[in-house]
Amino acid sequence: MTMNLSWIDDFMALAATGNFSRAADERHMTQPAFSRRIRALEEWLGADLFDRSSQPARVTEVGEWFRTVAQDLQSRVAGIPGEARAIAEASSTTLRFAATHALSFTFMPRWLHALESQASMGQLQLMSDVQQKCETLLAQNQVHFMLAHGHPGVRGPLDEADFPSIVIGADQLIPVSSPNEGGQPLHALPEGSKGAPLPWLGYSPESGLGRILKELKGPALDRLHVHQALTAHLASVLRTMALDRRGLAWLPKLLVEDDLTSGRLVVAAPDDWRIDLQVRLYRQRGESGKAAESFWKVASAAASVH
Repeated sequence: MTMNLSWIDDFMALAATGNFSRAADERHMTQPAFSRRIRALEEWLGADLFDRSSQPARVTEVGEWFRTVAQDLQSRVAGIPGEARAIAEASSTTLRFAATHALSFTFMPRWLHALESQASMGQLQLMSDVQQKCETLLAQNQVHFMLAHGHPGVRGPLDEADFPSIVIGADQLIPVSSPNEGGQPLHALPEGSKGAPLPWLGYSPESGLGRILKELKGPALDRLHVHQALTAHLASVLRTMALDRRGLAWLPKLLVEDDLTSGRLVVAAPDDWRIDLQVRLYRQRGESGKAAESFWKVASAAASVH
């Protein structure tokens, strides 16, 4: 019997719920057909993956082992197109970047301009998205490099997977608010009461800045009378909402420097609520082609100077 890769997706769907009917619906097939595919996978492996005597069906010990194998296989399959492109483009001069929205229009233009004065570059291709999506693009080899905020005390999935990275700049996450008529923050920490909690504007789980803020300041925020009035993927959206007087937001200094200078936004908490950030450049693991390897050397040399 030959292994069918789609059986892996069948297995993961059933392992998530233990319900054959629900998993069959998710896989867009009838339950009898779905059950036959699961049985075929078990016959190919020579072991039962599910204990069908319980409801919902429980994953067996072999099934738990295979779950790890299946996740690894899914990840490898997802990365194959990117690896194929990397091989095909080994001699290409095009450099593909993923960058978070905030950095793509604040830090990145100036940084690239400085590097271009040290080395010639070919065509650049930029994909701007939330950090979680950018991390996926790099992990699947769809881009050569990823630009994002980071913090030495907060490890992300690329750090856990040992993707090479260098620190190429600095930033700071600052709690800000629109001012009142007296120029003081309209929403400030640690103000707020049980009856009138302080509104703050937070990041969604897809945001790297949100990941850092939650890890480093989440417990302290939980002890205060605050209310998350709005959630968004992008720092630029939270900036707009803060300017609209909707609450306090932690925003990158690179994004709000002009707002702070003009007084459109003001610092809304003591200095110990600020978070120092790194600007990091991550790269693909392994060989990336001549153009990408040359760029990495230039970027690394420039980073070591600062």
